[in-house]
Amino acid sequence: MFHPLKGKIKSFLFPSAESRFICYSPVSYRTNFDGDRTKFDLKAYMLQKINVVNKALDAAVPLRNPTKIHEAMRYSLLSGGKRICPIVCIASCELVGGNESIAMPSACALEMVHATCLMHDDLPCMDNDDLRRGMPSNHKVFGELIGPEGVVAGQVADLKSGGQDQSDTGMEKLEYIHLHKTAAALEASAIAGAILGGASDEEIERLRKYSRCAGLLFQVMDDILDVTKSSEELGKTAGKDLLANKLTYPKLIGIEKSREFAEKLKREAQEQLIGFDPEKAAPLIAMANYISHRQK
Repeated sequence: MFHPLKGKIKSFLFPSAESRFICYSPVSYRTNFDGDRTKFDLKAYMLQKINVVNKALDAAVPLRNPTKIHEAMRYSLLSGGKRICPIVCIASCELVGGNESIAMPSACALEMVHATCLMHDDLPCMDNDDLRRGMPSNHKVFGELIGPEGVVAGQVADLKSGGQDQSDTGMEKLEYIHLHKTAAALEASAIAGAILGGASDEEIERLRKYSRCAGLLFQVMDDILDVTKSSEELGKTAGKDLLANKLTYPKLIGIEKSREFAEKLKREAQEQLIGFDPEKAAPLIAMANYISHRQK
């Protein structure tokens, strides 16, 4: 199994995509593998994909009986967001020769799983967060609607990493947590899209490695932003991991080393795309750049 860290360091509300998506630059530069720099408009690409994904999600979860549960589902599912998982799914599918319509059902399913994870994360028994995407968390509006299924191992390990006793923590534990949370979500997205697009085994493995690096990159940046941005800037409660004494990258290696590690992960993710059609790989190359420069 691929380990990016091994050997390094151990509706109601349906906001517009424009209002919810903030790109660090309207035009992202990508570097071709021969060293040439060309322009790729990541913002335009993501806004277009976000719009079609939002329409598909809206149609997939209509408001029907039982009304309250469907209202709660739509509240979290249609409250905006970066839609990174479905975009990675679609981009991976298109990279290997598929098209958007083939990937869309899986892309929507992945975003639904992601929305569920965020709802779980915010519950009082989990991260106890009252704010999500600049709005009251789902349980603050609809109460603690939770089913009988248990949470994933990554979330359990994340919770156990808080508090005072951290004798069983370190970079290996932190890697375990996030390979089973953020990275797992992106891995599923990339592999689903690749399989649907008809990728070879070798292409699937390269996209697996890309998505794991990108997923860990997302989490490193999340940890950095948690201690460098305000709640208003993030749209969720800032500094809560620090208050809970949770295991984070800045806590273990400091902010500057965390930034260096993020840059390494971005580079390793993009290296997995060498050999693919540069035009089709451009969205995923630019996505790694976006994740490493995001401000929320």
